[in-house]
Amino acid sequence: MMGILKKTKYWVFTFVILVVISAIEGQANSQAKELEIVETILKNKNSFFYIDAENYPRPDRRLPIGVFDSGTGGLTVLDAIIKLDQYDNKKHRFRNNGDGLMDFNEEYFIYLGDQANMPYGNYPRQNKADLLREHVIKDVQFLLANKYYPDGNASRYKTDKQPVKIIVIACNTATAYGKEEIRRFMDKAGLEIKVIGVIDAGVRAALALFGVDESGTVGVMATAATVGSGGYVKTLHAQKKAMNYTGNIAVFQQAGIGLAGAIDGSDEYIDSGAALPRKEYRGPSGAGTKTAVTGGKHSDAEIDLTILPRYGFAWGKNEMLFNGKAGSPENLQINSIKNYISYHLVSLMEKIRKKPEAGKMKAIILGCTHYPFYKELLQKKLEELYNYRKKGEYLYRPFMARDIVLIDPALNTAKELYQCLASSDLFNDESPNRSEFYVSVPNQLNHRIQVNSSGGFTYNYKYGREAGFIQEYVKRVPFSKKTISPEALHRLSQKVPPVFNLIANFNHNNSKTAFLRKDEKIDFPN
Repeated sequence: MMGILKKTKYWVFTFVILVVISAIEGQANSQAKELEIVETILKNKNSFFYIDAENYPRPDRRLPIGVFDSGTGGLTVLDAIIKLDQYDNKKHRFRNNGDGLMDFNEEYFIYLGDQANMPYGNYPRQNKADLLREHVIKDVQFLLANKYYPDGNASRYKTDKQPVKIIVIACNTATAYGKEEIRRFMDKAGLEIKVIGVIDAGVRAALALFGVDESGTVGVMATAATVGSGGYVKTLHAQKKAMNYTGNIAVFQQAGIGLAGAIDGSDEYIDSGAALPRKEYRGPSGAGTKTAVTGGKHSDAEIDLTILPRYGFAWGKNEMLFNGKAGSPENLQINSIKNYISYHLVSLMEKIRKKPEAGKMKAIILGCTHYPFYKELLQKKLEELYNYRKKGEYLYRPFMARDIVLIDPALNTAKELYQCLASSDLFNDESPNRSEFYVSVPNQLNHRIQVNSSGGFTYNYKYGREAGFIQEYVKRVPFSKKTISPEALHRLSQKVPPVFNLIANFNHNNSKTAFLRKDEKIDFPN
């Protein structure tokens, strides 16, 4: 008997050791894979991505502030930064009404939108979080480096871009999945460059709406990846505990599948020229009585046809694509930003409504930098839901505060940036240069890439790549009318005019490559 027990213990012990070794090896391999781009950047002098970290300028007040996002959504964060006036610019002290001067008046910026690889929110859903982190590190590499291509057709890059003195991650998904990776990269590079993300800022703004013993609900609308990371939920509970809040504050999240992509005009989610359901569509879908075009394989979000009237979809101008009749649609697809907003807000309220113990929702954190572009539409839809009745009874009002606050984390991010520059003595003391704006486009000289008829990466290629194969998938090029759609230009001119003016004045080396000259007009779509 004792022999059997000894043998059993031996095999159990051996099994445990093997499991531990396997786990350690797996973790080491994972880390090695994640760090491969870092090793390339810091050690491979023959690589396009190489940076001479040892000779990086530090600290230098005259350098610009770097800001990056997966697309143009991060421009809402930049807009909040350049409009901030809550400090005394001479003493760098908080002053509620400001001093009449914009707090970043002497600063200039370098902005990157990784448009070719967006939306970032889909990578974790496709089990490609490591590829997402690689993209994020490449975004940082661009901000630190001096290279860019003058246009998408150029075979040679230019080297007159400035490095940066601080970095703002103007993307919730990149913050959730990449902020710690960036910190490790900076440590390994020996660079004392601070990095600011947007998640903490949004949570602080939400908690400020509650008394220390008050209960209620906070909604979070974000990309699927940000929701999946649990970043907002974890941060809210951690800050709630640290600030000694005693009330029961529930958090309900809604993954905004397709919304950011639709705002940036990604043809996987929206096509203004389409009249019928599309095979390449990846947004929320409803099958009806037939098998949907998406076949249930391309979308994790379902339009619940049993509550179709609650969504309040707009059906004109091909804003919804479907077969059959509007009253009983088949192969239903969303094809307007307004309808994406309707779908996701109703889906969020349905989650809350099914939890009777939930308190009234006081705020929604807009956990994607694209969403603040459409605050007015979001607010209007919330008003409709507040007044929505079924059989004479208010369906959602018992779960909604009368005036739900839409929280844009950008303002708090701008404040954190100001405080960081002040504490590090990094405010520019010279006249600033012009701000610069770049986007990524598919690198047509890389024969491995696969593009669709619109010139963007195919969905399968975009999310089918593996991390660790270090190559130039994209080129980083200046904003231009070739790289930014007329719809996006119109949105920027209307929603963030100060940023649009900076973009319009963007000009490299005083050449004639200005994005938009003052005497030049753009034919915006109606």
